[in-house]
Amino acid sequence: MAESIERLRELGDFIRDQRRHSRLSLRKLSELAGISNPYLSQIERGLRKPSAEILQGIARGLAISAETLYERAGLLEQRGDHLDLVAEISRDTTISERQKDALIAIYRSFQAESAR
Repeated sequence: MAESIERLRELGDFIRDQRRHSRLSLRKLSELAGISNPYLSQIERGLRKPSAEILQGIARGLAISAETLYERAGLLEQRGDHLDLVAEISRDTTISERQKDALIAIYRSFQAESAR
């Protein structure tokens, strides 16, 4: 049980860090994710365990992969070879936000093309 509480806290910290890095207010991310502001606040503080659907909405709002949040929440087993490129690009401090947006858009277009 202590591991579960710690995992929720770590998940909340990660979501808060990603939100701040993306320069989104709690209110804006809650709008983008389709959840209430108080509920998102509780998730960030590790007080609530979000469902896969909620995590998917948060991931969409943060422009990161839902799989990353699923792994952090313990819904998916972590894979050693998995790299969340969108999150890595977002964390890069050596390029501008405009450059990050361009790289992410190119990456997603390649993913969409490969999926076809």
